[in-house]
Amino acid sequence: MAKPVSVLFVCMGNICRSPTAEGVFRHRVAAAGLSERFLIDSAGTHGYHVGEPPDARSMEFAAKRGYDLSAQRSRKVSAQDFEDFDHLLAMDHDNLKLLQAACPPQHRHKLGLMMSHATRSGSDVVPDPYYGGGKGFDLVLDYIEDATDGLIATLGGKKIR
Repeated sequence: MAKPVSVLFVCMGNICRSPTAEGVFRHRVAAAGLSERFLIDSAGTHGYHVGEPPDARSMEFAAKRGYDLSAQRSRKVSAQDFEDFDHLLAMDHDNLKLLQAACPPQHRHKLGLMMSHATRSGSDVVPDPYYGGGKGFDLVLDYIEDATDGLIATLGGKKIR
């Protein structure tokens, strides 16, 4: 059996976008019967919320679509992550720049934007819903579901839906 593909989803605080991406990706990989082919995690570029669960609104809106984020806890991206993960996918350009600044040159090819895998959404970033209302959390889910489908098709070799 081949080594699992490891994917780290990254946003600023690891309480809204990246745990949502981890939860959606984990759920859809399992639904496609591909769980054994992936190692999945999320982290933040900042350590504001280390050890905390995802934002209550992220968990609420994700649960409405069948995704359970409750077991996740926030953590900060570590130097070891650049070595350990095959793909480190940022939710926006600011977090990608922070990853690029911290990443050793030999691992920069692993960095990218989550939305580069989207096929239906017109945005190149997943907007931060933290200071907005419910529509922002639904939009995050729409974008992440789109990008997840593309990512699984690319990395898992199997189209979903």
